Amino acid sequence: MKKMKKAKEIHISEPFDLLSEELVFIILDLISENPSDLKSFSLTCKWFYQVEAKHRKSLKPLRPEYLPRLLSRYRKTADLDLTSCPRVTDYALSVLACLCGPWLRSLDLSRSASFSAAGLLRLAVKCVNLVEIDLSNSTDLSDAAAAVLAEATSLQRLKLGRCKLLTDMGIGCIAVGCRKLQLLCLKWCVGVGDLGVALLAVKCKDIRTLDLSFLPITGKCLHDILRLQHLEELLLEGCFGVDDDSLRSLRHDCKSLKKLDASSCQNLSQRGLTSLLSGAGCLQRLDLAHCSSVISLDFASSLKKVSTLQSIRLDGCSVTCDGLKAIGNYCNSLKEVSLSKCVSVTDEGLLSLVMKLKDLRKLDITCCRKLSGVVSITQIANSCPLLVSLKMESCSLVSREAFWSIGQKCGLLEELDLTDNEIDDEGLKSISSCQSLSSLKLGICLNITDKGLSYIGNGCSNLRELDLYRSVGITDIGISSIAQGCIQLETINISYCKDITDKSLVSLSRCSLVQTLECRGCPNITSQGLAPIAVGCKRLAKLDVKKCPNINDSGLLALAHFSQSLKQISVSETGVSEVGVVWLTKIGSLQNIAVVKTSGLSPSGVAAALLSCGGLRKAKLHASLRSLLPPSLIQHLEARGCAFLWKDNNTLQTELDPKYWKLQLEDIGP
Repeated sequence: MKKMKKAKEIHISEPFDLLSEELVFIILDLISENPSDLKSFSLTCKWFYQVEAKHRKSLKPLRPEYLPRLLSRYRKTADLDLTSCPRVTDYALSVLACLCGPWLRSLDLSRSASFSAAGLLRLAVKCVNLVEIDLSNSTDLSDAAAAVLAEATSLQRLKLGRCKLLTDMGIGCIAVGCRKLQLLCLKWCVGVGDLGVALLAVKCKDIRTLDLSFLPITGKCLHDILRLQHLEELLLEGCFGVDDDSLRSLRHDCKSLKKLDASSCQNLSQRGLTSLLSGAGCLQRLDLAHCSSVISLDFASSLKKVSTLQSIRLDGCSVTCDGLKAIGNYCNSLKEVSLSKCVSVTDEGLLSLVMKLKDLRKLDITCCRKLSGVVSITQIANSCPLLVSLKMESCSLVSREAFWSIGQKCGLLEELDLTDNEIDDEGLKSISSCQSLSSLKLGICLNITDKGLSYIGNGCSNLRELDLYRSVGITDIGISSIAQGCIQLETINISYCKDITDKSLVSLSRCSLVQTLECRGCPNITSQGLAPIAVGCKRLAKLDVKKCPNINDSGLLALAHFSQSLKQISVSETGVSEVGVVWLTKIGSLQNIAVVKTSGLSPSGVAAALLSCGGLRKAKLHASLRSLLPPSLIQHLEARGCAFLWKDNNTLQTELDPKYWKLQLEDIGP
């Protein structure tokens, strides 16, 4: 009996003995989405701490100084995201290369600076299995750095957006060295022209995705590009040199091409587009947004040869009724149509289009202000029962009755944008039957009340995003209904709902998944309401309490203790003092802070807070502080990666009346 008792005691003292490493890996896969869960797991025991280090393959450090310690533990890191580290030096890249070496496959430096060709050389030499690197926004990156990248011969995906110092010579080096490239982004690389692009076409035969947006190229280089046998996506947004004349002799048979973006190509008309589409018989996605040509019957006829088209984007274009009808006839397999800000779209034109598109999944008719009748919206609902996304912001002439049909016929809806519309509570009652709805935008909907929100709370349990900006009929009762029924809520905007009080925040604190909370301009919200949010919403990453005068230091104290995931906060025009701002620096993940027109701030207090917040990337301050803070302090913080935005009384954003912004749009519209 004593031996059995002793054996039993040993078994109890080691409760994880029966778990294999593979089983622990499965557990880690299930909790990997929540960083705090992973941290708690790894701190359970030494063995879990070691196994978690073996399991993790992706890292996103908040500060570059953490890199040596992190990579010493996670030596098998395959995907490294340094976008939260604005300053990454050559030394940091050397440490990275030495510690990760052959394990590293993907590196994101798209928001980082302070490194040079020397640091990239260490990466290219040591990280022999590196297949993806993002160097977007590296405005100091030169041809010398491009020559170094050519040493990374295993690269398959390379992003160089906004590397404005690169020229054809640098791109030529990459083309020669990186023959395995499948994805290349050169967006806004304004030093690259036809020669560099043509070299890519000659040397990199495996390219599948090529982004040449806003490059000073002409149609000449496209003759070579469209001969690439594996090319699937070609992006030419804003390429003003691509015109009808340069495409006149274009002949190609690019059957692999599935996506073409020719948006904002102002010199491209029907003739040039026909040349581009002539051999693209398998095209699935076409973007012609902000095209200068009128989308008429003749223009739409160029789509005859692309009957496989599944998505078309015509945002900002002048579209005729005959043009829409022709698109419906020629491309009846369309699943996505975007007509945002196509001010010429009428009920008749939209009807002629949607009646032909039985498989339509996504429709965007934002700011199509000529749509007015119940018939058009009803026909959309009747003809397109498979819709999962409908965006109709600012279709303010559509009557309240029209929204009934959306809920009755489009039961599969997941995304619905009704910002600035005449929908009322009865309309929300109908929409509440869309049980898959995850995103609902009801900003500036002045006819909805708590009763309508109660329907949504009862029927849409999968809701993750709710926008109630300036929907002034909403009170604490409506928010309580949402909090009780939509426990998966992640984003909510209740800005300028002036009847909202702390009771709403207490209700929302039960939604533990909330990451974004915007409640600016709610004068009845206080620090007492902010405290439950800090305690209950541990994932909170973005908080906006601007123009909430009753928010003070005690509210920020609660955030400092409990909201360790907070990355962005605005406390402008509140009762916060320098004491509260200093408390915020206890949040290690904080990156963006806005403190404008807030009383109780002294230059010394602001300086102390800025110095203490090591991961700060952006600070919005009142312009009066600029001359009061030491220039050496500002220079030090900028060198550390912090960008300053100075606001004065003349440049502060004017808070507009709910209807005033529409008048502005009408003034600048075509």
